[in-house]
Amino acid sequence: MAILSYPTSLSLPTTSLVPTTHPTVRRILNRLNRTSLLSLALDWLSDVNLSTTRPYLIEPEDDESSDMYPAASSVEELRELYTHLGQRNGTKRDVLERILEGDWRTGISLYALAMADMQFIYSHPSSQKWTALKIVPLSPSAAVGIRSMIPRFHPATFLRNLHHASLPDIKLHLNIDRHATLPLLILRIWVLESPYSTSRALDTNLGPISEASRTFYVAFPDFSPHIFITSAHNLSDTAHSTAMKADDSKSLRKYILQAIPKAFSRPRERYKLESTNFSASNLEALVQHRGNGRTNAAGGGWGIYAETQGTRAIHDDPLSLQNLSALPETERGGVIDEPASNQLWASKNEKLPSKVRCLKRKSESDGNSILNKRRLANGRFGDSALPDDGLGIERLDILLREPMRNIIDATDQISSHVVKKNTRGYENQGQSPGSSVDDTDVPGAEDEWRPGIKITFSGTHVFAGLRELVECGIVDGLRMPGWMTGENGVSFGVVRNGRLL
Repeated sequence: MAILSYPTSLSLPTTSLVPTTHPTVRRILNRLNRTSLLSLALDWLSDVNLSTTRPYLIEPEDDESSDMYPAASSVEELRELYTHLGQRNGTKRDVLERILEGDWRTGISLYALAMADMQFIYSHPSSQKWTALKIVPLSPSAAVGIRSMIPRFHPATFLRNLHHASLPDIKLHLNIDRHATLPLLILRIWVLESPYSTSRALDTNLGPISEASRTFYVAFPDFSPHIFITSAHNLSDTAHSTAMKADDSKSLRKYILQAIPKAFSRPRERYKLESTNFSASNLEALVQHRGNGRTNAAGGGWGIYAETQGTRAIHDDPLSLQNLSALPETERGGVIDEPASNQLWASKNEKLPSKVRCLKRKSESDGNSILNKRRLANGRFGDSALPDDGLGIERLDILLREPMRNIIDATDQISSHVVKKNTRGYENQGQSPGSSVDDTDVPGAEDEWRPGIKITFSGTHVFAGLRELVECGIVDGLRMPGWMTGENGVSFGVVRNGRLL
């Protein structure tokens, strides 16, 4: 008798098995190194996860010695086996083949795959690009308070509401985990475009959809009105991905973004998501700028007023300047001697790239100049934007929409000078060479000309690089705008009338 399948509103069971022959399973596990695979296998064999990640076992009287990977008869035997594999040398392929063709030959559960994905996230923190979104009340007239600005988050209730808010023709597998070092929860959302919640739906629907179009991650910082969600293009995108698959990925991500505020909402408490213009691959930077600490509203040099530890936090006086006694003797002012000046110059010049180093020439007052520039950078950036702070962002995109009045005035002067110089010989013709040009085509004819100028900074730590440029005198620290110090806490935005929008 044929097996019947019918649409249902149930979620995908955690114990649903995905065949080990499917490319998705091998792709997820193949991203891990040998050590991570062995650690993952031992986690699957732990007593806590054994009910959802049970391996293939045989009875003690059965004999399968002819198999390439003979099955074990107990979980303790497998634990000893994988512990012994970790103590000796070997290749990742041997461990992977033993998992897929030996001990878990019947299939890998959805929960086990979720554990493998989270293992990769922890071992490769910069593999995903996260975008920070703010949870705000849906109605502007709603009462503004700590209760309304930070909605109540209960994981079990949120997951149930998220499932009910999803579309009926897709199925979700949700797995939430606490980050080992950061104060946040990470939710893995695995989307399957199918109205059925049986294992047969997994066999028939896994192939057509790429992995990037059905796996998303959402991070929930503790006591913060922000969430972090991954972009539509993930690390698992393949080179042969088509435009149709990319559109499907964006559509699924859009549905998830619409369902998240509904899962947070309650009767008479409705929420929506609002952009914060901040995205990065570093979760630590996101927690620093959009977490529950005081630093999310005091970036750059203003961070000294948000200190919670040290001598500055003891005084906690917003009118006091930086603690100059904490600076080295050569940085507290005055003139430094020539050996100290040369040593300071050599230490800073050695850290610069070769192309930048050769452009800098040492003058007579380089000692005091370097000292003043370092003090200026310390005042503009504060304790942030340090090369080894682990809070770097990789890209800063700024679109300038400023009026170019000085350029317009200079263009008018040049045009009038050219007309006076070349009108000789045109008196009888009744016109000059410049008179045939329509004023509407000249940018200077407008009162305000605002060209779109896009500035992009990229690197491993953008603001740390800008700080070093200020210390070396390549960037003027006095005239530098505030958005170059990171005090706004954004990674992209539009500058208009001197303000970052």
